[in-house]
Amino acid sequence: MAKVKWGVLGAGGIARRRTIPGLINARNAELVAVMDTAEELAREVKAEFGARRAYTATEALLADPEVEAVYIASPVAFHKQQALACAAGGKHVLIEKPIAMTAREGEEVIKACDDAGIIAAAGFMMRFHTYHRQLREIIAAGRLGRIVSCRAQLTCWYPEIPGAWRQKTATSGGGAMMDMGIHCIDLIQYITGTKAVRVSGMTDTLAFGYEVEDAATLLLRLDNGAVASVDAYFCIPDAAARGRLEIYGTRGSALCEGTIGQVESGTADVLLGDDTLGYDAKQDRVDVTPVKLLSDFGNMYTSQIEAFGRSILEGAPVAVPLADALRAQRIVEACYESAKTRGTVDL
Repeated sequence: MAKVKWGVLGAGGIARRRTIPGLINARNAELVAVMDTAEELAREVKAEFGARRAYTATEALLADPEVEAVYIASPVAFHKQQALACAAGGKHVLIEKPIAMTAREGEEVIKACDDAGIIAAAGFMMRFHTYHRQLREIIAAGRLGRIVSCRAQLTCWYPEIPGAWRQKTATSGGGAMMDMGIHCIDLIQYITGTKAVRVSGMTDTLAFGYEVEDAATLLLRLDNGAVASVDAYFCIPDAAARGRLEIYGTRGSALCEGTIGQVESGTADVLLGDDTLGYDAKQDRVDVTPVKLLSDFGNMYTSQIEAFGRSILEGAPVAVPLADALRAQRIVEACYESAKTRGTVDL
């Protein structure tokens, strides 16, 4: 099988924990080079995963003629610069979310990639969870009826850590909503096939003293009239987190728990009702049919890499276009504007 030869910019963090292990298990991928400004870390990751070369500069990795595609997992402040360099060097690029510090920078990234004719995608790996994909198909087939309400939550315990780039506005672009809530925003729109048109948000720092918000809740009016809510918190203990996704329609509902996270796992309960029945004053909730989803769990990061590889090798449609990531980032920015002005923002 043909394989895409990969380079990684930003070899620590999520790359080392999740994406590189997923990459080396992908059938159509091969890890060639890793780069990190911390030389010792770059060498460790090279040895750990059997990469051929380790670099400490973006330019050095991009000059490697064997590298065909690049995964950008550096702090967000470097995404635009590195993505533009990839485009200029003719390297296909997979960019972690958010794709740039601001939506305006994201527009520059998309234009550069389009002008260069490279394949480019965003790192929303949760789209590849088998339950999320099956729910998308169920909703597209109309089995839940008209979607009227959604909720998604992603939380963790993220205390003050010296030097943590996600806790500084200048290197992250935002806090819990930008880092985690953006996944929920993308999932709601992806699974339901809708787009947000109006936003109202509240943000705060409730537990910690760093610059970005550790608590955020967002209300979205979707283009089909439904209302969705997103919870993103850095101040809820991991053991208490549920990672819930709830979708309600006129003919049924879906409740997932533990599916929003870094591991493909969790549960999904889908119930289908009969919207032709009359009003039941007792509300017994007995006229429902459970739907069993296939729990063929795998690795979302591997699925993401393989899908991107198919786009390069076979011309398959890009699974997570940069435009979708840009839309989600605009929603996060609208959340911040709403929180600041205490008003509602139209998109």
